[in-house]
Amino acid sequence: MLAGCLAFAAEARAEPQGTVGLTIGAAGRGLERKIWDQTVFHLGLRGDVLFGRSKVTDFGVGPYAEVFTHAFDEVQFGAGVSTLFPVLQALPIVASVGGYGRYAPMQGLEPGVSGALFWGSRSYNFHASYVIAAGLLAQFRYGLGPSRETSIVVSAQLDLVALSLPFQILYNAIRGGSADTRPVR
Repeated sequence: MLAGCLAFAAEARAEPQGTVGLTIGAAGRGLERKIWDQTVFHLGLRGDVLFGRSKVTDFGVGPYAEVFTHAFDEVQFGAGVSTLFPVLQALPIVASVGGYGRYAPMQGLEPGVSGALFWGSRSYNFHASYVIAAGLLAQFRYGLGPSRETSIVVSAQLDLVALSLPFQILYNAIRGGSADTRPVR
């Protein structure tokens, strides 16, 4: 049996795949364990690195980190672990759990726990360790501090590299392109 496994063994490659995105949307937040007191604007950055994938149909697990604001009157920063479930090749689900810190001038610094679901485009990049991802992000955040804050966040996650492409094109057009694109004489 062991000889058969060794005879047909293939090299397993699983390169880390990372992404960074801008999250923009709305948050329903409440204090004193009220689920939704008010609806506020949400803006943030979220990035992750997934390990264990070598093709689009593989599961992946890895750390994530985020920083964002609700209504520009607080800042939240967090980190945890994400798991990619390849339910559809082009549209996987990424589930995340972790902790966060929330700083608001009136309440100070408070800890909390969070859970998130991302659903959208996130393939596997066979040529580099960065993968472009864009989709919908839903989060639930449960504060453990004295304000007893909760929030439900629904946002679009837009890839930073994809958002930068028009500026890269404009920059290259202004400087005249590269030597590879100049006409041959």
